[in-house]
Amino acid sequence: MKILVTGASGFVGNHVLNYLVSNTKYEIIATARNRKKVIDKSWFSKVEFIETDLYDATLNQFKNLKKPDILIHLAWSNLPNYNKSFHLTDNLPNEIRFLEQMIENGIQKIAVAGTCFEYGMQEGALDESLPTFPNNPYAIAKDTLRRFLEFKKTQHHFDFLWLRLFYMYGEGQSANSIIPQLEEALAKGEKSFNMSGGEQIRDYLPIEEVAEMIVKAALKKESYGIFNISSGKPIKLRNFVSNYLKTIGKDIELNLGFYPYSTIEPMEFWGCNKKYKNL
Repeated sequence: MKILVTGASGFVGNHVLNYLVSNTKYEIIATARNRKKVIDKSWFSKVEFIETDLYDATLNQFKNLKKPDILIHLAWSNLPNYNKSFHLTDNLPNEIRFLEQMIENGIQKIAVAGTCFEYGMQEGALDESLPTFPNNPYAIAKDTLRRFLEFKKTQHHFDFLWLRLFYMYGEGQSANSIIPQLEEALAKGEKSFNMSGGEQIRDYLPIEEVAEMIVKAALKKESYGIFNISSGKPIKLRNFVSNYLKTIGKDIELNLGFYPYSTIEPMEFWGCNKKYKNL
């Protein structure tokens, strides 16, 4: 069986490939636009890597990427930039073209990374049965892509998973995320760390656990539909940061309230993961 992982140079893709090469014996194909970004990764010599632009309309990517049986699709251009219109004007039509080509060439299963932002401003424990109310271009594009794939499933025979990723942290994360910013402040020896009020409630998972959940869902024969990839454990941001500092044995004053709260996220939301556990 051949498993294709897109977005190999990304935060999530790197860890998914680490998990795959360490815990499975399948033939693994990885792809990204730039070989130089991944050639030093620990998994590189254990997979077949193909450098390509998934959005190149001149290529039959199903054939170019060795006719995979399962696609774990993690690629998405120019993240984060959630409020930029190119998610809708550029990424969405390119994603539709790529995935439609994979489906019409006979791929057996597709697992696609979605986002918790699809739920919009709904608060509390969010489960997969809730309607979606995306309120930024990135989330709207992702939600539209999901609907497109659900429509294609009425026309073609393939298994389909939509994996809504919640908050994650770990090696390789964007420098704009809170933990890398915290670690930078610690490395500089700063006396305080500027952050929001920290009262917002989220859930967080180490990226290694996220990667494991993605792979297990994608490889489970009976899996299909929408799944939250989340801890299911709500925690205030300020407490999450304090706990992280204790874990690494560091201390720094938290300058709470320095930044305003985000306007594109509700104050309190977390993912219900009961459906995933039932797998």
